[in-house]
Amino acid sequence: MTADKQKGYGAESIVVLEGLEPVRRRPAMYIGTTSQYGVNHCLNEIVDNAIDEALAGFCKNIHVTIEENGYFTVFDDGRGIPVDKVPKYKTSALEIVMTKLHAGGKFQVGAYKVSGGLHGVGASVVNALSTHFIVEVRQSGQLYRQEYKQGNPLYPVKKVDKSIIGYNFKKGTAVSFLPDKEIFKETTEILFSTLKKQVKERAYLIKDISFKIFNNKSKEKLAYYFDGGIISLIRDINRGKKTLHTPIYIHKQIEDKEIEVAIQYNDSINEYVYSFVNVINTHEGGTHLTGFRSALTKSINNYAKKILSEKDAGDPLTGDDVKEGLATIVYVKMPATNLQFEGQTKTKLGNSEVQTVVQQAVSEYLDVYFEENPKVGREILAKIFLAQKARLAAKAAKEAVLRKGMLEGATLPGKLADCSEKDPAKSELFLVEGNSAGGTAKQGRDRKFQAILPLRGKVLNTERAYLDKVLAFKELKDLVIALGMGIGENIDYKKLRYHKIAIMTDADVDGEHIRTLLLTFFFRHLPDIIAKGHLYIAQPPLFKIQSGKKIQYAFSDSERDGIIKKLVEEKTSTPGIQRYKGLGEMNAEQLWETTMNPDNRILKKIMIEDAQEADYVFTMLMGDEVPPRKKFIVTHAKLANLDV
Repeated sequence: MTADKQKGYGAESIVVLEGLEPVRRRPAMYIGTTSQYGVNHCLNEIVDNAIDEALAGFCKNIHVTIEENGYFTVFDDGRGIPVDKVPKYKTSALEIVMTKLHAGGKFQVGAYKVSGGLHGVGASVVNALSTHFIVEVRQSGQLYRQEYKQGNPLYPVKKVDKSIIGYNFKKGTAVSFLPDKEIFKETTEILFSTLKKQVKERAYLIKDISFKIFNNKSKEKLAYYFDGGIISLIRDINRGKKTLHTPIYIHKQIEDKEIEVAIQYNDSINEYVYSFVNVINTHEGGTHLTGFRSALTKSINNYAKKILSEKDAGDPLTGDDVKEGLATIVYVKMPATNLQFEGQTKTKLGNSEVQTVVQQAVSEYLDVYFEENPKVGREILAKIFLAQKARLAAKAAKEAVLRKGMLEGATLPGKLADCSEKDPAKSELFLVEGNSAGGTAKQGRDRKFQAILPLRGKVLNTERAYLDKVLAFKELKDLVIALGMGIGENIDYKKLRYHKIAIMTDADVDGEHIRTLLLTFFFRHLPDIIAKGHLYIAQPPLFKIQSGKKIQYAFSDSERDGIIKKLVEEKTSTPGIQRYKGLGEMNAEQLWETTMNPDNRILKKIMIEDAQEADYVFTMLMGDEVPPRKKFIVTHAKLANLDV
């Protein structure tokens, strides 16, 4: 007997998983996670199937419904999934698509010229992960239906007289599914804000398609329809900002690739770039974005040489110079069978030939555009030359600091009370408002893993601040040094010294303002700290409630009222209530027990669900334009909870 046989490993140990069984065994392999994001992923796969019909030109309406009973339903008025039998399998094409992995029209050359769902997992995987899955297809006036349980058909595809899920289009497909609680143990609900963002994004990319969302649980109804396509999207991105010109729109077909680009500069110091391939949001960019950047920089340099003397032109403009205030969308549509993505995330395009065609299309258009629109060309150049000047000044300021070794961790700020823990994953940094509260926090902390950095007064508003101004502001420079990862183009995320950074300010108007200023700094200059989940808001209690020797803390008005009601019911002595206005009103022991002790504290993680909307809010609240901010204050004044 062989050694393997002795260990019980032979031919009989080999298991072949049939049908959709491997999906249920290893769901995360197919949808990434079985958390709430996995539920969103499932719904997104079904929506993308409908979107593929829209991209192919056969669908004008897509409806998404969140049912009160936990089902998710997607309607489209496309061609409808074929229901006739596939000769090779002697089974309905509909059943094959819903029960076989890697089955569908997107793998057949010519069936779908463009597809957004090829990189996804398909309806069959969603079916496998559903307790109940229903699909209805209407073709030539006839309605067909099939139902499934955990991916297994309950009966063959059959003709029916009436829809059981409310499908009323004259043609197309309806899918309704109930996520399986055995798979999605955490929750079977979706993150509604994510769904809204994804649907709205797709509505921009496929103009003249009507998208509707019905949330029957919250009674919310939304409709998205944009006849301007990506031009409408670029205007939305620049909402609340002062723009330099009307959007520049480039549209060109080169062989089997369709290129759309929208460009519009604004007066901010930030860059807003979005790239897509077949409605897939390529967050990490790729060859199409590389081609665009190269073409833009080259065309602007060429125009500068034509209209400026050699003395006025100065040094050639770099890619960093043309970024400032740039809002752009690069959208490529190409055959789904040719798509190549880099890495596991499928959000970075890898097709090398796309770089060439995008570069060619953008260069040819912009060279002519600047000649025909000299006023726009000169305004863009003026903006870029100002950016170049600021970049060089910021570079000089940063290099001056670097020469002193102050951003390299060689000299930590004197007021930083560091922790003894050297593992960043176990280390915490509290950014505390005021030296007094900072001193209390230093006394109350656990020195092993908690570091304290007191911040005196209000920090610089960095919404429109260049790097030289940021580094010239002592409180922010100390913060950058303490974090250890640098700033600007030389950021090294691996050097971050704390993986939990908590902003701890007073529960008053000044504290809220300081918190907002710090959030602005992180969002604009160290966004990775937010994106990777390292930034938190510490929530100190609002009230101390004392009855005899018993002390309780309340973090909200409702919690205070609940404690008092209970004390009254217990007929204890009348409680004394103290409203904390500042952190300094607590002693070290109280601050530790209520705000810093991991067993008791409340830390709120800062997350960005919608970067575009977050950008708009920061621009509106912290930017130079007063009217939008005034309108916001007037609109939301009745929601303010004033403590006077």
